[in-house]
Amino acid sequence: MKKILILMPFNESHRKYVESIAAGCECRYSSRETVTAKEAADADIILGNVPPHLLREAKHLEWIQLNSAGSDAYCKPGVLRPEVLLTCATGAYGLAVSEGMLAMTMALCRKLDLYAGNQREKLWRTEGAISSVWNSTTLVLGLGDIGREYARRMKALGSYVIGVRRNLSQKPDYVDELRPMEDLDELLPRADFVAMSLPSTPQTRHLMDERRLKLMKKGSYLINAGRGDAVDCQALNQALRAGWSLAGCALDVTEPEPLPADHPLWDAPRAIITPHCAGNFFLPETFERVVRITGENLKKYLSGDRDGMRNIVRH
Repeated sequence: MKKILILMPFNESHRKYVESIAAGCECRYSSRETVTAKEAADADIILGNVPPHLLREAKHLEWIQLNSAGSDAYCKPGVLRPEVLLTCATGAYGLAVSEGMLAMTMALCRKLDLYAGNQREKLWRTEGAISSVWNSTTLVLGLGDIGREYARRMKALGSYVIGVRRNLSQKPDYVDELRPMEDLDELLPRADFVAMSLPSTPQTRHLMDERRLKLMKKGSYLINAGRGDAVDCQALNQALRAGWSLAGCALDVTEPEPLPADHPLWDAPRAIITPHCAGNFFLPETFERVVRITGENLKKYLSGDRDGMRNIVRH
């Protein structure tokens, strides 16, 4: 009998759904905040993001299904035994995060950050010319679930969309150009919006550094909802304050996180900062999608169909 440790915040209907799939298994419930090393060590299957340090003693673990799309913390050497299957929740967050990125994009275009400041000061004052997504060029770095959803929305609003990813074999119809990351320096001067939804890897760390920020088109905007370390925040602060080409930025992720209270980015000109909240489970549909992915994968795993499982990070 498989022992399944469930850390996701299931309600009663979620429990019934998963337990109907896991008939004959022993389901135990805990949470990321309260789970113990012993609970992790006893589990054959874990559904949810257990603190990685607890997995060192998980000698029985066969498979872990994350409730996050990101999995980098679990791929570090020594966290999981080589034979442990790891799957993530890619596909659950595209709706919420892409709409968050779109909201940030429109806020920058319409200078809503400036008008919010005026409202706090009780100033009835216009802030001049605005920009539009229509007839713009959008550069999307990372065409995973989130990047694809954002690209689709920007295309629908009239933007010319350039997607950047490793696999160039199939171009989505909502992407006008599909280019490799090696072309980034050539593409940056063309883009009115540079939108990032990249994972944290050695290759993406400080991808947008001082040199590349200076390559951006005059009046352009940078939006990052992937990982904070993809942008050099010190260089970004300098770009906003020194009057480089960049007209503004919107960040749902920063380096470091949380952003320290004394960090200069907090009050940098035209910087919109949110506390890594575009995703999470703030939109209820996001968690419903996580549950569906989890249930589908559990059914396939228990039937022996590993190859049919979704979002396999590593076998």
